[in-house]
Amino acid sequence: MIGLVMFSFVVALAVFAWWIAPNDPNRTAIRMRFRPPQLDRVLLLGTDNLGRNMLSRIVHGAQLSLLIGLGVVLLNSVFGVLLGAVAGYFRKLDGPMMRLADALMAFPSILLAIGIAAALGPSAWTAVIALSVVYIPRTARIVRASVLVVREMEFVQAARASGAGHWRIISRHIMPNCMAPLIVQLSFIFAYAVLSEAVLSFLGLGAPPSIPSWGTMISEGRTYIREASWLTIVPGCAIALTVLGLNLMGDGLRDVLDPRLKIEQG
Repeated sequence: MIGLVMFSFVVALAVFAWWIAPNDPNRTAIRMRFRPPQLDRVLLLGTDNLGRNMLSRIVHGAQLSLLIGLGVVLLNSVFGVLLGAVAGYFRKLDGPMMRLADALMAFPSILLAIGIAAALGPSAWTAVIALSVVYIPRTARIVRASVLVVREMEFVQAARASGAGHWRIISRHIMPNCMAPLIVQLSFIFAYAVLSEAVLSFLGLGAPPSIPSWGTMISEGRTYIREASWLTIVPGCAIALTVLGLNLMGDGLRDVLDPRLKIEQG
């Protein structure tokens, strides 16, 4: 519940960003540069080296982080589920597909994402594609493991004996019984995507500078960390709050959806 409240707070900031933000996030005011946080709505989080309002940039940065995280989750929900279901059900395809997944997973995830983003060029869509390529093999392996168990159960054998087609069995009988571990995995992937997007933006491989990004804010603020520490502390806390909320929510979903934990607690 704590994780759900934390994540809901970040979602609310992103949804109502234009109402919460006191100014345009890219509006510069050199006379207002390096104003520290104050008990005032306009200067609640201070200003940066160009006089841009940090509160405005933080709430609009939440939009970018959540959109990229959602994009990565949606692509994993489609391609990761499809590849995992095919590999788990059709045993002849299992070996080649999982060896390809193992080859992608052999690379450190953030290094592979950096390589793909550098090859495609910096943009928000590039970050979504790079992070999806990194995490789809992990989702596919989770789905495959669940499919391998469910496909041998009696109700699946009965459906096969009654003449049901392969895709009907997968969509109607197998996948609905594999949703619990998938939902938990996707919640963690959302958190990883938010954190990895910040890393890519910090390195200049994420969204362009015209779009507020938490990683870009940390990169710009590190030069002035001694004089204006809030330039890095505020976006860093935003990233930590979002990732912690998603991780706590994922742990809670695992406890709720895992029947073995229910049996142990009962």
